[in-house]
Amino acid sequence: MTTTSAVPSGLPDAAAYAQAVRDARSAAAAYYDGGTSALDDDAYDRLVRAITAYETERPEQVLPDSPSGKVAGGAVEGDVPHTVPMLSLDNVFSGEEFTTWAASLERRIGREVAQWNVQPKLDGLAIAARYQDGRLTRLVTRGDGTAGEDVSHAIGTVEGLPDRLTEPVTIEVRGEVLMTTAQFEYANAVRTEHGGDPFANPRNAAAGTLRAKDRAYTVPMTFFGYGVLPLPGTAPDLAAELPELAHGALLDRAAAWGVNTPASTQVPGVVVTTVAAVVERVEEIAALRADLPFGIDGIVVKADLAADQVAAGSGSRAPRWAVAFKLPAVEKITKLLDVEWNVGRTGIIAPRAVLEPVEIDGSTVTYATLHNPADITRRGLLIGDQVMVYKAGDIIPRIEAPVAHLRTGDEREIVFPTECPQCGSGIDTSEQRWRCERGRNCHVVASITYAAGRDQLDIEGLGHTRVVQLVEAGLVGSLPDLFDRLTRDQLLSLERMGETSTDNLMAALAAAKAQPLSRVLCALGVRATGRSMSRRIARYFATMDGIRAADAEAMQRVDGIGAEKAPVIVAELAELAEQIDRLAAAGLSMTEPGATPPAAEDAPDDPDAPQADGGPLAGLKVVVTGAMTGPLAKLSRNQMNELIERAGGKSSGSVSKNTSLVVAGEGAGSKRAKAESLGVRLAGPDEFAEMVADFLD
Repeated sequence: MTTTSAVPSGLPDAAAYAQAVRDARSAAAAYYDGGTSALDDDAYDRLVRAITAYETERPEQVLPDSPSGKVAGGAVEGDVPHTVPMLSLDNVFSGEEFTTWAASLERRIGREVAQWNVQPKLDGLAIAARYQDGRLTRLVTRGDGTAGEDVSHAIGTVEGLPDRLTEPVTIEVRGEVLMTTAQFEYANAVRTEHGGDPFANPRNAAAGTLRAKDRAYTVPMTFFGYGVLPLPGTAPDLAAELPELAHGALLDRAAAWGVNTPASTQVPGVVVTTVAAVVERVEEIAALRADLPFGIDGIVVKADLAADQVAAGSGSRAPRWAVAFKLPAVEKITKLLDVEWNVGRTGIIAPRAVLEPVEIDGSTVTYATLHNPADITRRGLLIGDQVMVYKAGDIIPRIEAPVAHLRTGDEREIVFPTECPQCGSGIDTSEQRWRCERGRNCHVVASITYAAGRDQLDIEGLGHTRVVQLVEAGLVGSLPDLFDRLTRDQLLSLERMGETSTDNLMAALAAAKAQPLSRVLCALGVRATGRSMSRRIARYFATMDGIRAADAEAMQRVDGIGAEKAPVIVAELAELAEQIDRLAAAGLSMTEPGATPPAAEDAPDDPDAPQADGGPLAGLKVVVTGAMTGPLAKLSRNQMNELIERAGGKSSGSVSKNTSLVVAGEGAGSKRAKAESLGVRLAGPDEFAEMVADFLD
């Protein structure tokens, strides 16, 4: 079996070179035939680069079936001739390599490139869509670049590729067919329901689905156009006009005819005039990569003007006026070694994949999330599987699917626990996320440690080690015990607890009683809530009594709480009734400063319902990113969010078109870039501090 670990960094001799050529041809053929491959993209790219380097040094040894210089690695053929060759792209992997490539292009054409077009490189399958009098009549894959495979049976299943254009023109539209993240999840769910193996990733899913005929089911895909050219039968005026249009104008024309293009996404194509601006745009798109609803593996940079393209010409494999700026791989194939079952602070039993270490996006990945037992079953995972692991930005690595065609028969079933791995009690399996029957009492150390954290009750001196000591000594068994049972003498009796540390901890416990209701609610660790949701609930109901009196319908009036979360929160509060009563009796705050209880007649759609509290941020959705300076320097991210909400705004962790303001500090990265791409207002820490000066402590 060929895996990523077998890919050489260099080829020492002719035998290694010949084997590398066979491996590359085999991987390309498997991918282009059915969307499967023993190599991930990064491994294939490294293999081809090693082959090319060997051939550059020893041109007399080049094998005729080498993938270098060939479209699709020379592994596929087609029976439908292309009107114009459908080529691949050469690659660069850094700003320096792009600068060198751009200089060589300008030397070739004898002038500076006046305009560069920068578009996302969509991770899908290239096709040509032919329209006759505005009606879609044929779909053809790229194939070997001169001829492709007829996949017209897929007409009507590809979103963004209309059956009829807005005008009755005869043209060919070229672009990528891919699956969005949501389409990929749906495709695998449908495929496994029909007894098939899940696809390894969205790209493979699109390639396999596009070719499939006579299936009992269909799944949607999405098309993004990147080119338009005339066909025999195109009106003479249009046939003369299209080749003269700049690339950006060509895509605008396609969009006007109803074809989907990247212009409709978070990363629309742009036209810039300098190499430096190209590199800057590449960095902007790369920063947004993790948030996109579809995969990209790079950025395509083209000379925008038709005259520059004609002057540059094309080689046998790729045009000389365009290049793919490849980004670091965010998905790799590795081996699933085991599954661990960990118990969280609320008793949730969470599976975690143990992986054969693999480097992805600049870090070594050894674990990945598996969500819940139902997710494992749905994906059909087995111990020993080769799995496609995805990681981008700060997102926790996840397993997309097993690479089922690489199975050897030695794989084995994943064994689900029959009792709690933490305490041995029974397991509540009534929901997708399994839970110990003892709930949060199962893992009291984690529960109390969380409650004492900086963003909850902020009890200085009560870290994990001290909590373990208290629990093992039998002094604390739940959160209220800290406030109504624990005494100074008991603390002094513990090892490594002198008078100073004891008094400091007692003082921190006393100070915690003054924390607002939102912090107390967060410390309780109510399922389906977190820091932001606890603040929203506290500000909406204003008092703990108001929160506890709310039924599921009333709870849904809080922004962000839907029909699924509401009953869970209400049930959790009922389960915590005794602890809440004890905390209140011990003197902890049960009110939220500045908040007023809702009127009894409030309803989600009631236009007369109270609006957000007044303040400089009233009605604004605010995102904070980067390091804060000046008056905000000492505030944690949670304290920043609290400040935003005290000033009447709504804090958020992600940037979208609905974001009103992004506070961007030092080192702000993808969120700032996304805000700029969406035209969202930006403010620095000092400017923001002035806006909310009256609400700073």
